[in-house]
Amino acid sequence: MQDVKEKGAAQGGLRERKKRATRAALAEAAVRLAAEHGAEKVTVEAISAAAGVSVRTFFNYFDTRDDAFVVIDADAGARIRRSVREAPAALSPLEALRDAMAAELAEAEQQHELWRLHAQVLHASPHLLVRTLGAHLADETGLAEAVAARIRAGGPVTAEPASASASSSDEERRGALDLYPRLLAGVASTAVRTSVEHWCARPEEAAFLDVFQEVFALLAAGLPAPPA
Repeated sequence: MQDVKEKGAAQGGLRERKKRATRAALAEAAVRLAAEHGAEKVTVEAISAAAGVSVRTFFNYFDTRDDAFVVIDADAGARIRRSVREAPAALSPLEALRDAMAAELAEAEQQHELWRLHAQVLHASPHLLVRTLGAHLADETGLAEAVAARIRAGGPVTAEPASASASSSDEERRGALDLYPRLLAGVASTAVRTSVEHWCARPEEAAFLDVFQEVFALLAAGLPAPPA
């Protein structure tokens, strides 16, 4: 019985990795085609062909063509929220956030070129930039909910917080999203963006994750001013 469970878990993990790889291939194809031809000229058919999948497969991962340009890895937010909720009780909320985000950014240096092209595409297409900002704000809200759930539980939480469900009342949602979780989610998101921008400007000076860890160390220390 144990062998059957382990085999099932392994197969589930393999399916998940394949799904992530397919989504990533589609998003990368969309970004590269848009960087070369302009997003408005890129079709679903062209994206699918470049990724080596069918149009039907494309719509298994994205509802519209524009969705492929908006967020390169749409599942990353869910993985980060789960990691924050399930992190060991000994970790502070900031430490839990740091570790969850670091795990997602482990291959950041390999994504440098794609990030650069993605930024070019977004700035050339204002409607995509607006949609991307909206997606990031939604992720930030979800992250604040995960932090709030962890704080209320006093440690790890194994399920999505009830306040994230569509049936939650406005009052319950406001209770989950109090000041500290909102602020921490916003600060952490800004810290990631600052780390990426700093490293992209001078990648030869330090590894990305070293820059990322330094940024979060400054946050944990209360942002002391550097010596003159």
